[in-house]
Amino acid sequence: MKLDGKIALITGASRGIGRGIALELARAGAQVAVNYRRDAAAAAATVRAIEEFGRSAAAFQADVSEWAAVERMVGEVLERFAQIDIVVANSGIASRVALLWDLDIEHCHKVINVNLNGVFYTCRATVGHLVARRSGSVLLISSIGADACGPMGAPYYAAKAAVNALTKSLAKECAPAGVRVNCIAPGLVATDMGDRMIKFYGEALVNSIPLGRAGSPADIGKAAVYLASDDASFVTGKILRVDGGAWM
Repeated sequence: MKLDGKIALITGASRGIGRGIALELARAGAQVAVNYRRDAAAAAATVRAIEEFGRSAAAFQADVSEWAAVERMVGEVLERFAQIDIVVANSGIASRVALLWDLDIEHCHKVINVNLNGVFYTCRATVGHLVARRSGSVLLISSIGADACGPMGAPYYAAKAAVNALTKSLAKECAPAGVRVNCIAPGLVATDMGDRMIKFYGEALVNSIPLGRAGSPADIGKAAVYLASDDASFVTGKILRVDGGAWM
């Protein structure tokens, strides 16, 4: 068990990529704090799935776009598990498909608040704990959209590009304490968001992937296990693109 005895906090873990990461970390031995925003039933289902592996898990509600909520949640996680070894800042939402000049300003703010500020708040509330213990791993979840920067999704792509930059800056700050910071940039993944993209753009989107399929949440979860484990003990400040070869 590569992560035996480790405590992982994963934001947005009630479904999709976050759930996939939660299950794979648990399969590798970790106990998991499952963050969710509003779907308590889905979070509870993730907790039950983790417990089936014989691991301990609990659900914690917080909207990561609100600093006070994140700070409260992290306090609750520490009260429940006493420590945090792995932080996965995963929460994210998609932009509306629209030209920049047609986007609603409040929607732009919402996308930035979740996809960038939520990552910043999660790191702000947890990384000091890891650094003080001189141990731990931080994973940020970005997107190959930060590289491709297609049209009609500017707030999302800009936020994810900023997450890539945050990864490198934070990795340099944490390295002296032995805390590693890395980023996973998924390509098309078969989640609710991914399925909506396929429906909008058609099968040509899948056909453009060299490996000929969308990824699964478990594909991203397995990458997370690697980066969170001692197998990646000499890896920090890196952006791992898990995308079936879509971006080369």
